[in-house]
Formats: sequence, C-alpha cells, structure tokens
Amino acid sequence: MFLLDIKTLLDKEVQARNSSRELSYDKPDPLFIASKYKDETIALICALFAYGNAGLIVRFLDSLDFSLLDSSEKNIQKELSSYYYRFQKSEDVIAFFIALKRLKEIDSIENIFYKGYRKEENILDGLWIFIDTLKKVHLHKTQGYNFLTGSIPKKINSAGTYKRYMMFLRWMVRKDELDMGLWSKIHSRHLLMPLDTHTFKMSQKLGLLKRKSYDMKAVIELTEQFKKWDSNDPIKYDFALYRLGQEKVDIKKLF
Repeated sequence: MFLLDIKTLLDKEVQARNSSRELSYDKPDPLFIASKYKDETIALICALFAYGNAGLIVRFLDSLDFSLLDSSEKNIQKELSSYYYRFQKSEDVIAFFIALKRLKEIDSIENIFYKGYRKEENILDGLWIFIDTLKKVHLHKTQGYNFLTGSIPKKINSAGTYKRYMMFLRWMVRKDELDMGLWSKIHSRHLLMPLDTHTFKMSQKLGLLKRKSYDMKAVIELTEQFKKWDSNDPIKYDFALYRLGQEKVDIKKLF
C-alpha cells in the first residue's frame, strides 16, 4: 500500500464519519454524552472516564448528575457516595467533582491550558500546568485518582500517550459535526493524536507508524505523519482511524 492510497482511504473515512449519526447508544462513545451538554468541565469528565468498554463508559457517564458541579461540596459527597467506576472508588469520583467545582471558581479550563501553551504553542506545556493546577485545588491522593487525573512525567521521552487528555483537546479545539470546538485560544495544528490501542494497531497496519512502543514518541511520530497531509488539522484523522480499529474493519477490502 502506498501512502497516497492510504491518505485517499482515510480522507474518505473522515468525510463519511463526520456525522452526528456516529454518536449514539448503538455506537457508544463518550463524546456522545459530552455533546449533549457542550460544556468544557463536563467534557473533561467524559474524557477522563473514557477507558474500558465504550458501552459501559457511556452508561456510567449517563448516570452522573453534572449539576452537582454547581452544588455544595457536602452535597457532592452525599450524592456521589455510591458511585464508582473501575479503578475509581466513590471517594475518587467525589474528589474529582470537588476539584472541578473549585477549578471553575478559579478560572476556565481553557485559560489554564493556555497559560502553559502560549509560550511556545506547545500543547503538552499547557497540559502539565493544568494537571498541576488540578492537583493543587484538591489534595486527594489515591492510585485510582492519580490514574484518572494523570501526572506530570519526569521525562517526556518516557511519557505515556495521555490519550484521554488528547481526545478532550480534540473535542475542545476542533469544530465539525463531531468535535465541539468550544475553545478559541488553541490552534488545531498544535494538537497531538489521541493514541489508543485501536489507532495504534491500525496505524501500524497501514504503515503510518513505525514505532513499536505505545508512548508519547509514537503519538508525536503519528502526528507528524498526519501533518504532512494536513498541517493545519492533522488530528482530523483520529476518529475515522479509531472507528476502523474499533470495528475491526478489514483494510484490504477498503482498497
């Protein structure tokens, strides 16, 4: 397969998948819930709980009362006392809601990201400042909570993919029939691929990714490849690539 053929294929998939019909209970995706509210804080909750089975993710998100973000901390503790999701116990879900409530009272998520991003237009610098700020507004430390909110890596070369944050940024920055485009201060050309196992394996099959390790270096390598195709919007290929992997599409049949 030549890269030009793969680009043609993926361009067609991007066009075909760019529809709200791709988001439903039959085709579960956390963006389906986030799109109902079009709110950056709710979208972040949807993104960071987006690990595991897509159907179960949507079911959990659908059960949450997001109006609690505007409620008292005491009420948050009361109402979420029986909520848990995989690695997160109820204390972690409660802590996350309290942290985000406090964050809303300080500044918008976009502005916090922008503080780090604006210096060198580096999305990772924005992410590190956001994670640091989120940790400081509510000092809650458990394994489940750290998994949910992420941590700042000691070395970028040893960093993971930060897939859930990269997906959140895609939702916030890009604007089409799927992504909400709620932010205006960050440019789509600086986004990085939200690399998960589906996009990672599919990218390797298509010859778009040579790196065998599932990490930030792979994220950057794949993003750079897509920049050759669209320097202003390289991440537009993410959702189509993800769906091809998720649906276990036989690539040979597409050519």
